[in-house]
Amino acid sequence: MERGDIRPVVPPLIPPKIPEGERVDFDDIHRKRMEKDLLELQTLIDVHFEQRKKEEEELIALKDRIERRRAERAEQQRFRTEKERERQAKLAKAQELSEWIHQLESEKFDLMEKLKQQKYEINVLYNRISHAQKFRKGAGKGRVGGRWKLFLIWKLTFLGTLGSEALLEVGG
Repeated sequence: MERGDIRPVVPPLIPPKIPEGERVDFDDIHRKRMEKDLLELQTLIDVHFEQRKKEEEELIALKDRIERRRAERAEQQRFRTEKERERQAKLAKAQELSEWIHQLESEKFDLMEKLKQQKYEINVLYNRISHAQKFRKGAGKGRVGGRWKLFLIWKLTFLGTLGSEALLEVGG
């Protein structure tokens, strides 16, 4: 017998009393038997409907539980998807920043090399001017010396207008 099986409640059977006289009323016996059968049938119907009602309630509760679980799963999946999207965005940003840093370091290296080259050119030009001044006779107008000479050499070098004739004039 299973947990949910319920036995119908059947009233105890009482045999119909037969009158002691000469007449037996079969209609009365038949009516009492029909009433008893009707009572048993109503009891079975009531038990069946109660069982059906319990099963319906269990089914509704099960559907509710399934629906809640689906909602929880959907929420968890949405959360995981959002987290993965954020992770992908962070990875993309990190990649972008890494490329930018690489580009900046490359530009820095190029500029440092350019600076070294310009310093070298300034030194070479300064030495050429100093060497040319040693062998030049007379003091001409427009001579610039000291820091001004270095500044002018530097400025003309960066502007790209410095030729050998201009250097000699700046240098004296």
